[in-house]
Amino acid sequence: MIDFFFAMIAISAALDPDAGQTPTLQTTPELVQTASAVLIGEGVSIGAATLIEGAPTLQVSNADFDPSVVPQGLTAEPQEGTGKFTTATEIKPILTATKGNWVALRDYGGNDLVYVSHLWAWRCGLSAMALAINDGPMQNMPLPDCHPEYASPNVILEGDGFPYMTYAQGSVQRITVQIVYDDLSTDIASFEASQIRIP
Repeated sequence: MIDFFFAMIAISAALDPDAGQTPTLQTTPELVQTASAVLIGEGVSIGAATLIEGAPTLQVSNADFDPSVVPQGLTAEPQEGTGKFTTATEIKPILTATKGNWVALRDYGGNDLVYVSHLWAWRCGLSAMALAINDGPMQNMPLPDCHPEYASPNVILEGDGFPYMTYAQGSVQRITVQIVYDDLSTDIASFEASQIRIP
């Protein structure tokens, strides 16, 4: 708990709301990893995200990350704050702090439903997402388009599809999720079914 307290102080200090611009997180992957580990709790494996300034290619920081499923041709997006949470700079602190909510598992209608609603809600700062179920292969999961014509570009509209995948009842025991931010930094986390089950 002490590590979490000091990590949150450091993260809060890095966010400067008085600067008159969109806050940006100036911290180290180690600090972010420490804060996330405390927030999520035991039994969740964490991968640290790393951004190498000016790097034009994907920067993988975790040996478990599978770059083979990342769509080809991704390029780093400008990281100018929009105030609408459409860049990695704006969403990375949020997704790091809420890593335990990246996915959810529900037994419904005789199926296991794996929800990715949380990641979809911040997708405008992401370039790619992939999932692996149990010991299966990592599979790219295309993200819906952003909707910049609206005040909340991350809004999920009816035409975006459903933010869940369906599997046989009782078959999902573990989920591994990897993401690529639009600055081409990466993150990965694994969850046991018991940790993410919802009613």
